[in-house]
Amino acid sequence: MTDRDPEIGGDIGHRGMPSSRMEALTDGVVAIVITVMVIELRVPTGDGWAGVAASMPLLLVYALSFVNVGLFWNNHHHLLQATGRIDGRVLWANLFHLFWLSLIPYTIRWLDESDFAALAVAGYGLVLGMASIGYELLVRAIIASHPANAAIARAVGRDIKGRVSVASYALAAGLALVHPGLALAIYLAVILLWFIPDRRMERILSD
Repeated sequence: MTDRDPEIGGDIGHRGMPSSRMEALTDGVVAIVITVMVIELRVPTGDGWAGVAASMPLLLVYALSFVNVGLFWNNHHHLLQATGRIDGRVLWANLFHLFWLSLIPYTIRWLDESDFAALAVAGYGLVLGMASIGYELLVRAIIASHPANAAIARAVGRDIKGRVSVASYALAAGLALVHPGLALAIYLAVILLWFIPDRRMERILSD
C-alpha cells in the first residue's frame, strides 16, 4: 500500500504544495454558484397551473445545472483524494475550471430572459464545454505534477468519458444554433453518461 499524507491524501514523495487551500476555494465557489443559480429562479405568477407551467423550463434548466455542478464537484473531490501535492500549473488549471463554472448562473439568466433563444442555448453549452475542458486540464496538470507511476495516473487512465463529454458539448453548442431542443437533449445525455458508476478512483484509493 502506498504511503499517504494523512491531511491531503495521495502519494507522498514528490515536491509541491498541499492541495487543501485549492480544495477549500473550489468548495466555496461551488457553493456560491449553486446559491446564485437558485436565486435566479422566479416563482410562478398568478395562482393557476398556467403560471407553474410557464416556470417549468427554467426550473428544469436549474435542475440540469445543479446536477452538472454537483458532478463536477463530486469528480473534483475524488480527484483530490488521489492527489498528493500540487504545483502552480494545477492552481491555474483549477482557476480556469472555476471561471467557467461561475458563468453558469449567467447563462441560466440568459436562457430565461431570451425565452431559450438558439444563441442562449449555444452559450449554455459553450460554458459547460469550457468547464469540462478546464476540468480535463486540471486532471492533466495534476498527473504531470506526479511521478509517472503515481496512483492518480492509473486511476484516470485514458479518461474516455471526459473526452466524450467535451466532444458532445462542442457538437451540441454548434447544433443549438439550428436545433436548440436537440442540443438540450445532448446536454442531458452527457449528465446521464456521468451517472454510470465509475469506480476507478475508489479502487485506487482502496489499494
